[in-house]
Amino acid sequence: MLGELSVIGIGPGDPELLTLKALRIIKESPVLCVPKGREEGSSLALSTVEKVVDIYGKEIIEAHFPMKKTRQCGSAQAWKCGREKEKAFGRAPDHGLDTKWNETADTILGKLRTGANVAFLTLGDPTIYSTFFYVYDKLLEMQPGLHIEIIPGVSSINASAARANISLGLGNDKIAVLPANYLDNLRITLETFDTVVLMKVNKVFNEIVRLLSEMNMSQKAVCISRAGMEDEMIFDNILEIKQEELNYFSMIIVRK
Repeated sequence: MLGELSVIGIGPGDPELLTLKALRIIKESPVLCVPKGREEGSSLALSTVEKVVDIYGKEIIEAHFPMKKTRQCGSAQAWKCGREKEKAFGRAPDHGLDTKWNETADTILGKLRTGANVAFLTLGDPTIYSTFFYVYDKLLEMQPGLHIEIIPGVSSINASAARANISLGLGNDKIAVLPANYLDNLRITLETFDTVVLMKVNKVFNEIVRLLSEMNMSQKAVCISRAGMEDEMIFDNILEIKQEELNYFSMIIVRK
């Protein structure tokens, strides 16, 4: 009999933002699968959970998800749709990433087939740019009919807006959320939407600041780095920030 797979959003890094349901399932699961960006690194998701849950005796699966720029679709068909986009953009598929995702899916299924329940931990909310959906289709292909329960979590978007005391939208306001490393048509997006959330801005920060300055919108932007974590930083004046001060967990919210 297959064990149960739960994909749990643990929030942006503040352990007090874990939901009661997330805590219960993590405590009940004998196996935890935790993603990390570097093979030699540690899992931020696991270190967050360890502050509120005793993981002694649990089996920990560390899944290496390289932080590479991909053009995957944010849906249950992420992997298949990504392949279609690779063809359209004339790029060869990244077989290294495929191998990593296949390895993770194989390992998870191996545990489930022993009857063990597995909890896959992911920062933020599992449905928003989550590492898990890179293996979602692979799991279903390998094990048709597999039931996967997704437990929502507080996203970094919500946490950042809350920490900066910003309303993301009121009335008929239009909100856009996009990863900043895809800067196609950003000017049009800024002109069209009332609120624009730019995630993962660290590598293209200077380009974004230049565009906002050209559009006289820099004063309408706030930058939040590592929202909800111990070393959180909030910048009300983005013109005073140096790009090297930011890291992967940095975003800009532009509110007209």
